[in-house]
Amino acid sequence: MVQSGPMSADQSATNGRPSRDFTVATFVVHDCRVLLLWHRKLQKWLPPGGHVDADELPDDAAVREVREETGLAVELVGDRGVPVDRPFQLVRPAGIQLEDITPGHQHVDLIYFARPRDGSTVNLVGNHESEAIRWFALADMEPSGVLEEIRLWAERAIQDLDELVSRTSRPSAR
Repeated sequence: MVQSGPMSADQSATNGRPSRDFTVATFVVHDCRVLLLWHRKLQKWLPPGGHVDADELPDDAAVREVREETGLAVELVGDRGVPVDRPFQLVRPAGIQLEDITPGHQHVDLIYFARPRDGSTVNLVGNHESEAIRWFALADMEPSGVLEEIRLWAERAIQDLDELVSRTSRPSAR
């Protein structure tokens, strides 16, 4: 998830352009804390995420990856385009970024925010991709070596979900 610009010509694939995959990263927020995984291969704290499978909607991929990597059922939080039944409106990602993965290959990373669906945030279950799963308060991130980019996304996720809760819990003016 480290943000970077487009690849230079000498790094691109044989057709002159890098190959690209669509991926998702989901920042799950609960009680002003964000769920991060210690990624076994990359050796850094990251949100749950991964590739969008062929014929899979990005929204479904974001929810699936969180379930596979943590055991949590989540609901995505975010705006949808317009208030119509058809065409079906997907959750608008909080961000989209392009990341260089290897020379000649990039990920188009769709960033989502979510909250636990069933209220259960204790029984986290990892998989082969992570060594640890942990809820982080913002103040705990830098001392734990969480990258600045991840800290900034986490801060924005906490802020956005806090604003959403405030809006939905206020009595409506009639």
